[in-house]
Amino acid sequence: MSRPEPSGEHSLSNPVRGRLNAATLRTLDLYAHLLVGGRKQALFADLPERVVEIGPGTGANLRYYRPGTRVVAIEPNVHMHGPLRAAARRHGIDLELRAETAERIGLPDASVDAAVSTLVLCTVPDPVAAVREVRRVLRPGGRLLFVEHVRADGGHGRMQRLAARPWQWFFEGCDVRRDTERTIRDADFASVDVQRFTMRSAFLPINPQIAGTAIR
Repeated sequence: MSRPEPSGEHSLSNPVRGRLNAATLRTLDLYAHLLVGGRKQALFADLPERVVEIGPGTGANLRYYRPGTRVVAIEPNVHMHGPLRAAARRHGIDLELRAETAERIGLPDASVDAAVSTLVLCTVPDPVAAVREVRRVLRPGGRLLFVEHVRADGGHGRMQRLAARPWQWFFEGCDVRRDTERTIRDADFASVDVQRFTMRSAFLPINPQIAGTAIR
């Protein structure tokens, strides 16, 4: 099931890279599932019936939600919307699609129990504002569940520095050098649990990753 999205900030989608990014995510969907699917299944195992997901893209996470889950999808790239709706129908997800940015979510304060962010905080223009906005809409005790790539040291760090500029252009602003763990820890959550891991993928600059839960 799918609800129409409100009129939103469609100009945020680059007409060329927006389409390219959507096509890339669709192509890599199964590969990403093989890489981190088990970790996501464990992390999302006890989600409530209503979830806010920021930057759901083409719907890679919908396979991990229980059928019938209502997902409020905050996705400003309109080129993702068609594949996202199709994924919702395929997985039996009740989709509420909103063409908004993560920095300005049109939901009331303390109105949701769970939010999800996977490979999103690398791309939003203001990750600090985005995490604070997620915290704002969570109820006390509500959870932010995340899987994000992060800045690294050593060999991975050197690789990230070399790849940073072309990667950022190709993937619509994706910054491989962001200290996303620090951003989440500094957002005044009551508790933050983080596990660091190294993904074994062909996309070397984003292999250093974190997964975890932040509780308001």
